[in-house]
Amino acid sequence: MPTPIDAATAKAWLSDGAEIAFLDVREPGQYGEGHPFFAIPLPYSVFELRLPDLAPNPAVRLVLLDDGDEVAVRAAGRAEAMGYTHVHFVRGGAGGWKRAGFTLFAGVNVPSKTFGELIEHQRHTPRITAGELDRLRKSGEKLVIVDGRPLAEYGRMNIPGGVCCPNGELALRIGELVRDADTRIVVNCAGRTRSIIGAETLRALGLPNPIAALENGTQGWFLAGLQLENGSARTHSGARPSDDVLAARAARLRAAAEHSGAGFADRARVAGWLAETGRTTFLLDVRSPEEHAARSIEGAVPAPGGQLIQATDQWVGVKGARLVLIDDDGVRAPMVAQWLAQLGHETWVLDGGAEAATGLRQTQRPVPGLEVLPAVSATAVVEAMRRGVPLLDLRASAAYRAGHVAGARWSIRPRLDGVKPGAANSGSGSGSGSGSISEILVAGPRDEVAVAARDLVEAGWTSVRHLDGGPVEWTAAGLDVVTSPADPPDSERIDFLFFVHDRHDGNAAAARRYLEWETGLLAQLDEQERSVFRIVG
Repeated sequence: MPTPIDAATAKAWLSDGAEIAFLDVREPGQYGEGHPFFAIPLPYSVFELRLPDLAPNPAVRLVLLDDGDEVAVRAAGRAEAMGYTHVHFVRGGAGGWKRAGFTLFAGVNVPSKTFGELIEHQRHTPRITAGELDRLRKSGEKLVIVDGRPLAEYGRMNIPGGVCCPNGELALRIGELVRDADTRIVVNCAGRTRSIIGAETLRALGLPNPIAALENGTQGWFLAGLQLENGSARTHSGARPSDDVLAARAARLRAAAEHSGAGFADRARVAGWLAETGRTTFLLDVRSPEEHAARSIEGAVPAPGGQLIQATDQWVGVKGARLVLIDDDGVRAPMVAQWLAQLGHETWVLDGGAEAATGLRQTQRPVPGLEVLPAVSATAVVEAMRRGVPLLDLRASAAYRAGHVAGARWSIRPRLDGVKPGAANSGSGSGSGSGSISEILVAGPRDEVAVAARDLVEAGWTSVRHLDGGPVEWTAAGLDVVTSPADPPDSERIDFLFFVHDRHDGNAAAARRYLEWETGLLAQLDEQERSVFRIVG
């Protein structure tokens, strides 16, 4: 049985030196409005699907946090069924955490965002305003604007003339983009963190060029009244430097990584770590997604280096775990390692890179067998709904608003306890009624529907069938698809991150709020939260 603990106990465990997977099982909208500093987001909607990735060791101390609504208890039961042996939940959830006097932080990727602010503060990262950069562009000065975000983000909006080179690739690719020592380099992202980390990465290489971070990134550019580009695809070619340059750069970054507290380990040592049952070791491939797709490193999890620094909690769910980074050039892994070590993680680089990784495998908890739900045809949907069989749409609330089968109701896994057999429910979420209907139709992503089906069966539904696809397929199959711009209402959309969500869509007030949030993070830290960072000069 899972063990309840109070918020003070959970807070103490976060700094007792032992591994802990502190997982917030609320949905993205709830998490984004306020969560503990070290809490890792793992929504109950996808709990079993993502738990083995975030916490691969079943013996890890697992602590779950909800909204005080018993969802953590349900998630704890699922974890125990998967073989996790030390499962706990926080009494009172996020509300209990706040009542205990502990801070709830808005936003996402909070430790990484905080880290960027600390780096700028302690290293006095050179920066340039949007207005200054615009004047430089127009002056004809030798200038390269490097966008440190992934290509998909860059393509949405970028500084005019900027070139996409994700931060994880900067140390390897910068020589292709900047050919001489007197070219000024400006690094940008959408806000602040990756601009700062990108600029400091280049400074760590010892480049003679003038280097600066664009203050407030593309949002600062927009707030200055300047026009962004959209749909750009300029990026580095993937070419590598010469062997001499590569060796020199690798040696410099190895020294920087060791200075930051990261280590280097050979294959035998890493193999021993992976065989341990009392520790968690993550094996992370920090190369680009394209390289991983073309030639994967068997047994390692793809985690592009720049994003791993920016959003560590997407890959690492265990505080105190051991991170082993792999590349195939000797440059990218130590570059990423120096930052992760300063972020407070025990970080190692695999000597020999991809070649040495052959045969190594990160311990994985298998995702529990997912029920293969019977499919339902469009014709059968129409007939079943005429008989009063409900159709539940478990897709994102934004997708439901944009188009759903007429008569379908929106819901989400944490709220399925309000959808009872025999109820011809209406509206978007829950309700009750009379009758003997005990079969239900469910639309949504196959795996997410499969885990939700377990809750539906436990609630008394005897037949759960799956309607695959989306509005295009449903319309083609003859179903009546409708939109509902206000249904579900915002008050029910716990899956949607409202936290300044339209800051990139022309909402100046949202952009300002976001930037104020980033710069205000340091003032919210307590001693425990600040002490995790190990920033070196």
